Amino acid sequence: MPSSRALTERYRVSPVTVSRALALLTAEGVVVTRPGSGTFVSEHAARRAPARPADFSWQSVALGEGPGGTETLAALLTPPPADAIALSGGYLPLALQPLRALAAASARAARRPYAWQAPPLAGLPELRAWFAAPVGAEPSDVLVAGGGQAALSITLRAVLRPGEPLLVESPTYQGAITAARAAGLRPVPVPMDRHGVRPDLLAEAFARTGARAFYCQPTFHNPTGTVLAPGRRAPVLAAARAAGAFVIEDDFARHLALAAPPPPLAADDAHGTVVHLASLTKATVPSLRIAGITARGPVGERLRACQLVDSYYPARPLQETALELVTSPAWPRHLRAVSAELRARRDALALALAVHLPEAVPDTLPGGGMHMWVGLPRGTDDVALADAARAHGVTVGAGRPYYPAEPPAPRLRLSYNATPTAEDLAEGVRRLARALRSLPSWDAS
Repeated sequence: MPSSRALTERYRVSPVTVSRALALLTAEGVVVTRPGSGTFVSEHAARRAPARPADFSWQSVALGEGPGGTETLAALLTPPPADAIALSGGYLPLALQPLRALAAASARAARRPYAWQAPPLAGLPELRAWFAAPVGAEPSDVLVAGGGQAALSITLRAVLRPGEPLLVESPTYQGAITAARAAGLRPVPVPMDRHGVRPDLLAEAFARTGARAFYCQPTFHNPTGTVLAPGRRAPVLAAARAAGAFVIEDDFARHLALAAPPPPLAADDAHGTVVHLASLTKATVPSLRIAGITARGPVGERLRACQLVDSYYPARPLQETALELVTSPAWPRHLRAVSAELRARRDALALALAVHLPEAVPDTLPGGGMHMWVGLPRGTDDVALADAARAHGVTVGAGRPYYPAEPPAPRLRLSYNATPTAEDLAEGVRRLARALRSLPSWDAS
């Protein structure tokens, strides 16, 4: 090989870089150094033939049918192109993430005694107490899990068996549909309106299917932003109790309220009907994957057994950091800042739709969460529109994947949380309007 000096001159790098590169190649057996003679490509590397692509086709037969739906879920987690405006996404933008508070919390957590030791299997007692408080439960009723999606997967497998039906609101969170199918369950839609799920149809669905669980998001529902009406809370719980079934309450957006949110459904439950899921991720950063599962009665033991088999417990340093954050004075300040900014963004998106895209009509003005559910002109292909929007430099969520069965009408989920600034929302809507008018089905009349 050329000398180190020649390599330095050829590639215009420092001698240190050349030395490190040669050391790495030597460690990998690609080159050998012979003192007094120089550096040579090893005989093994020189003889090595190009690798042929392996034939993995046999695995398709061995694996059989897959869970399906994971491509759509992965798309939700994929960052948009650098030049695109994001009107889709489930996390706060960098400017709203509590990065300094988290750094301080992490530093304090690292100094805690036994910070790197195994935690109690159900989670840190203080963190369990924090998750239990909004529900009015005991800390012993809480299991700390590794994020909301993990909490949901654990709960589904704890309360249901493969092949059984799971009642879900229609539309509902895509991740719930995917998790249910991955667990071998059959999602069964229960229609909802502007006031949440319809209790009469829920009772009918329980009777018709024999389902033993109902998954719902009664507070700032994803994707619609709906809050379950006060007059429907008791009938929903009564329908589940009459069927001997669980209500799985996904309370993911409680910390994203624009005003005081209603109490969780679990707070009204004295019979152990509700399994309550709460996550910190949406209101903080994507990697703070800490959630609490609150459940009363024997189901709590079943939940703990499922998590033990899966992963033992979430990493203790992450639990310690979460505890430091939510018990610090920075936490309420952060929530107030997030609430004010999300309110401004929600209003900016609603105004932009009214001005630039009146054909897209919001079903409701959400009082919390991150998303606005908008109707489209009849006959619009929402999936095709989402593809066209991406080509026009804006990402949106097509409505169809949020339905476990056929959708009744075309919809879009527009997120007002993901753009770097609120000013980007208007430009995103303008691009979406151009995408809609580019569709072959568009009728200007």
